[in-house]
Amino acid sequence: MAGQVAGKVALVTGGASGIGAAVCELLAREGASIAVTDVDELRGPELVARIKKAGGEATFWHQDVTSEARWSEVVTEVVARYGRLDILVSNAGIGIGVPSITQMTLEDWRRQTAINLDGVFLSVKHCLPAMRKGGRGGSIVLMSSLAGLQGAQTLAGYCATKGGVRLFAKAIALECASFGDGVRVNSVHPGIIDTPIWGKIPTEAAGRGQNAPIDPDERARLATPFGRAGHAMEIAQGVLYLASDASSYVTGMELVIDGGMNAGRSLRLPDAPAHPIPGLAQ
Repeated sequence: MAGQVAGKVALVTGGASGIGAAVCELLAREGASIAVTDVDELRGPELVARIKKAGGEATFWHQDVTSEARWSEVVTEVVARYGRLDILVSNAGIGIGVPSITQMTLEDWRRQTAINLDGVFLSVKHCLPAMRKGGRGGSIVLMSSLAGLQGAQTLAGYCATKGGVRLFAKAIALECASFGDGVRVNSVHPGIIDTPIWGKIPTEAAGRGQNAPIDPDERARLATPFGRAGHAMEIAQGVLYLASDASSYVTGMELVIDGGMNAGRSLRLPDAPAHPIPGLAQ
């Protein structure tokens, strides 16, 4: 069904690449006007150009999600440009891994928390009033992670932030329901997704404080029942559902998109094809 968010205005943080970019492109394709925000001043405008070339509407704003002053400016400018705000996708985040929590610096802990948790808090604090003022309700989608549902060794700090996002979403969902403002709030929990974030997470093999590339497909082959990494557009499809009226009775929910990892462990048979259903091979 085309035009699932036609006429709506969406603000997507961390929208310049990875899952954020896929979300922006899909929502634009489905009729929304997109406010793309990111610190990446190269990829952000490039994404906006692609969306416009495809017939969509988008504008880029440079934004550090940890700055409350910038949040106030961006939301004011988005509403001034598009007249209202209907959808917030709070997607910006980073991952910092360490061999042991005892080796994590307080500086890294605070940096990760500032982006992954403070940034989400600020996004809701400043976007929710704009949604309420519009009088048409809205949808807030907070990007958590499978690491917000399960522990992951070497990623304790990341788990702490994503677990916080999960419960924050539920609390705000209840608040909005009690206010009767028509705003729904849900969290999305991706598993191993092939995005640029994997190249930015330090690993034990790389030594302390050094980055080494992680192959998400190799990791997913061993860890997921589906035996492959997910794709950014597969997460974007879930976000589209939560952003659209198709999910009008859904709030406070965790949408897990992880190739079956959260269901439990799966033993793949030696002769089982990687993609037994036609059309699933990528």
